[in-house]
Amino acid sequence: MGDRLAGKVAVITGGASGIGKATVERFLDEGASVVFADLNDQTGKNFLGELNEAGLGDRARFIRTNVSVEADVEAAVKYAVDEFGRLDIMFNNAGVGGAFGKVTDLELEDWDFTFSVLMRGVFLGTKHAARVMIEQGEGGSIVNTASVAGVGGGCGPQAYSAAKAGVINFVKATCAELAADRIRLNAICPGGILTPLLHRGMGDAMAPMLAKMQPWPEAGRPEHIASAALFLASDDAVFVTGHALVVDGGLTPAGPGVSGGMSEGGSSGMSMDMSAMTKMLGEGVTGVDHGSTGVQMVFRRPEEE
Repeated sequence: MGDRLAGKVAVITGGASGIGKATVERFLDEGASVVFADLNDQTGKNFLGELNEAGLGDRARFIRTNVSVEADVEAAVKYAVDEFGRLDIMFNNAGVGGAFGKVTDLELEDWDFTFSVLMRGVFLGTKHAARVMIEQGEGGSIVNTASVAGVGGGCGPQAYSAAKAGVINFVKATCAELAADRIRLNAICPGGILTPLLHRGMGDAMAPMLAKMQPWPEAGRPEHIASAALFLASDDAVFVTGHALVVDGGLTPAGPGVSGGMSEGGSSGMSMDMSAMTKMLGEGVTGVDHGSTGVQMVFRRPEEE
């Protein structure tokens, strides 16, 4: 156990699996008390049970949260203050794959759902965490999960990429407003990370594919992003705000599929490109990916319209 976050209190959304889960574990190891929020109630309760068995239950709490619902986000922040007395760190990490398909075929409700989780969730987490931090008068750190898909280069579906670009620009547009209160606002842009959102239970098969899509010769793992979140959350990053930290094994500068990929058209490591998606699902198929929330992926075929 380290002590880089000793005495700090954090809220982590999407905290029951993948990057969020790894970050909960890392923050606890570094001395923080953590409220982790997740829409998947069963996964959250199971993880809390694991933490209790590991003797960490006194510093860990779980609350079921839909980050697109303001009352839920406000409740998660309040829960941290009620349980641990304060809030120092907010990690707006919850995410989904969201809408996929050709832009001419996408359903408005799928597009809106994608933005409600990826963009609105970041806004709400920032809003309510900042309110508490301003009132405390001791500053704080707000970290948001963006993506290399938001940096550019066609690294993801349209709605996902646009929402993640929005996260990056939200950070840059808002950091100055919060700086006077010593609240730092940053983003992390992961590349291909071996999480349930991506590998769908096929981690062993996916790992070598991800490793081939970037210069660094191993797949990105949730722990890599947790380390970046720890840096931005800790006092080591006290002079860092308004920054989008790319953590992608060199994927962005080299371009996706540098030494082979998942498809003939290459891939970003976050999702297959649209030509590969079309080949796999069929022409005209659209839908929405709910990630690890426990809600099934939806496919819509032309004949179903």
